[in-house]
Amino acid sequence: MARDSRNKEPKKKGGLGRGIEALFEDEPQVEETEEEILDLDLSDIRPNPYQPRKNFDDKALKELADSIKENGVFQPIIVRKSVNGYEIIAGERRFRASKLAKKTTVPAIVRDFDEGQMMEVAVLENLQREDLSPLEEAQAYEMLQKNLGLTQEEVSKRMGKSRPYIANYLRLLTLPTKTKHLLQYGQLSMGQARTLLGLKNKDKIDEVAKQVVKEGMPVRKVEALVAQLNAKKQTKKTTHKSAFIRASEHQLADKLGSSVNISESKKGKGHLSIGFSSVDELNRILDILGVDLDE
Repeated sequence: MARDSRNKEPKKKGGLGRGIEALFEDEPQVEETEEEILDLDLSDIRPNPYQPRKNFDDKALKELADSIKENGVFQPIIVRKSVNGYEIIAGERRFRASKLAKKTTVPAIVRDFDEGQMMEVAVLENLQREDLSPLEEAQAYEMLQKNLGLTQEEVSKRMGKSRPYIANYLRLLTLPTKTKHLLQYGQLSMGQARTLLGLKNKDKIDEVAKQVVKEGMPVRKVEALVAQLNAKKQTKKTTHKSAFIRASEHQLADKLGSSVNISESKKGKGHLSIGFSSVDELNRILDILGVDLDE
């Protein structure tokens, strides 16, 4: 006869040690009380809908499952109550491995988290363990921006990262689909992908990315290739730029995460242009510059 766990109180286990509190250091602690650990049915638990990690290493999961078969789950997962059962806040890898180990229950702590906290903890847990690919990390920052209405500055403060760091990851989302695939599966590095974004002819990114992977080019060689291709694209006669202008272009491009061109006339006047390939990228640049169109 099938077991219906919906009307059954979860089994209570012992208290929680201090280890997992490291994930929630910013939570106010009224006193040093131990949280209650419950044994929850795996069938009543669902993954965090805001989980930024899309790929779980099968070999690592199998190893964890084997360990759980022998020793059980040492660190409880964190969940919140939902309309039907529970949703994971932190610990999806342990949840998946427990199912793989043919377990029926998993130790868990129930906390009262809202949607915003669910998103933040899901991202922070993976960042702390370096579990995300560069593309997944970029998508996580975009999710926080869009779903919580945060600026890049606010995301950087909450994640403990610099604003240029966040901006550079968000730029990866402007890559074409095939290049994103290479980045997602580790064939292309973060450094290589960032360099490819400097190509003036965006339609050639996929083609050049394929060449970079095939030849195993280091970042320095990719930079040289991009510079060479950009130089070929220049059909107009260009004037010699001073070292100051070139350095200014480089610093602005790094800060804004976009192509920058500065031209100057003989009378000391000049022209500054900033490239963007989409409305989202324009909004990102305006955000960095502190331009609020709603004001």
